[in-house]
Amino acid sequence: MSDAPVSEHPRPRAQAGATRTTAQKTAASRPTPLGIYDKGRSESITGIEVIAIALSAIWLLGCLIFFVFLPQPPAVEGEGGLRFLMTMLAVFMPVAMIWVAATAARASRVMREESQRLQAAIDAIRHAYISQQQSGRISTEPSVSRKLDEIAAATRKTETALATFSTRREESPRAVQPAVEAPSQDQASLALGTQSADMEPPVEGDDLIRALNFPETAEDEAGFAALRRAMKDRNAAQLIQAAQDILTLLSQDGIYMDDLRPDRARPEIWRMFGQGARGRPIAALGGIRDRSSLALTVGRMKQDPIFRDAAHHFLRRFDKLFADFEKVATDAEIAAMADTRTARAFMLLGRVAGTFD
Repeated sequence: MSDAPVSEHPRPRAQAGATRTTAQKTAASRPTPLGIYDKGRSESITGIEVIAIALSAIWLLGCLIFFVFLPQPPAVEGEGGLRFLMTMLAVFMPVAMIWVAATAARASRVMREESQRLQAAIDAIRHAYISQQQSGRISTEPSVSRKLDEIAAATRKTETALATFSTRREESPRAVQPAVEAPSQDQASLALGTQSADMEPPVEGDDLIRALNFPETAEDEAGFAALRRAMKDRNAAQLIQAAQDILTLLSQDGIYMDDLRPDRARPEIWRMFGQGARGRPIAALGGIRDRSSLALTVGRMKQDPIFRDAAHHFLRRFDKLFADFEKVATDAEIAAMADTRTARAFMLLGRVAGTFD
């Protein structure tokens, strides 16, 4: 306890620790009742057997006196065998009943002893648990701290992995703000409020589709390259960030887009959605049929306001980007985009939010 904080009264604290240590040693020196694991005493002859033997001897002695020493009338001719059988029954039947009763009494006694041993075992377990809770808190704290450190390390690893889905911030125009130079006369000045991101060319369809599906593994260099190129487009970057957030929240409930197998909708229906159609005309887009995923998502939408806000933000970003993507995309590109993880998340959340009703 060298790392314990210094108290204003160290001597009473030390005395209390010494008293606790002495009590623990005394408790440890006491024999612990083993209960059902304790070896029972083997008694071959108990009082029950003694009583049964005495009763049997008395009965046999009485039968001997009655049938041997007392005069008996002569047996009727032809009934000697029946008379002998009835005599044997009269002699040994009560003896058998005495020993049946003795056996039952001994079995009842054994059951009571087993019940007492079981109760002793339960009391010993309860006592050990209470002693461990009272005296083992100090030894438990390091393990709890170690577990918390492991959880924190795992959280940092998860945040690091999620950060790979975003572009490098040092390349962002907000990271470093160089000194503004006065524009020369032969250089055209930009309008107020125009940023460098607005001057970037629109992202290509293949890069956007690959970025919306996210890299397959940490070694997917082509996926990360497409993701970096797509993040240069403002609308695409906003949708990718919103999709990353909602996929992370869904994974907390064990919902992964790779496990979903939605029904495919025709490109014409996707174009209707991009052109502003809602409700029944585009109901085929809600092709997610997994009941457990739908039930978990509905419950999360009702109970978690953070999840609900993230879901609606994601649906708005997807709606805005797809409206622009549909104007320039071919049917093959629309079909490929509908098969991405982001599109599957849209199908799931859109069905839960009532977009297709």
